Amino acid sequence: MARMHTRKRGKSGSKKPAAKVNPEWVEYSAHEAEELIEKFAKEGMNSTQIGLRLRDCYGIPLVKNLCGKSISKIMVEKGIKIEYPDDLMALIKCAVGMRKHIQVNKRDVHNRTKLHYTESKIRRLVKYYRDNGKLPFYWAYDPGKAALLVK
Repeated sequence: MARMHTRKRGKSGSKKPAAKVNPEWVEYSAHEAEELIEKFAKEGMNSTQIGLRLRDCYGIPLVKNLCGKSISKIMVEKGIKIEYPDDLMALIKCAVGMRKHIQVNKRDVHNRTKLHYTESKIRRLVKYYRDNGKLPFYWAYDPGKAALLVK
């Protein structure tokens, strides 16, 4: 999601490779990668953690180039239910941490402002996911329930 409230200077950061082909040095086939994804998902990892594990430990740079499908699509095909999208859960976890910080430090106005920004991002993402059918139409962000959701 693009930054709305502050602008970042410069263009540093990691970039995905331009080529959509799988490198020849990858030792795993698409079937083996799907089996690894299924194994890690059954262990309780989300798709972001699975991608990092495959990259760091198994030398698979991009699953989409290897298998032709994303990790979350592979998980759905294998029958593993994804309750909430990863980016939404990361933002909710961040907002819960900010709320805990504000309860202890009541005069931290900068963090309060950033909390408003984060919660507005959450609401926009929830609207997007409800429209696309990844969340039920009645689901809404509630800070009290979010703390229970993150645990």
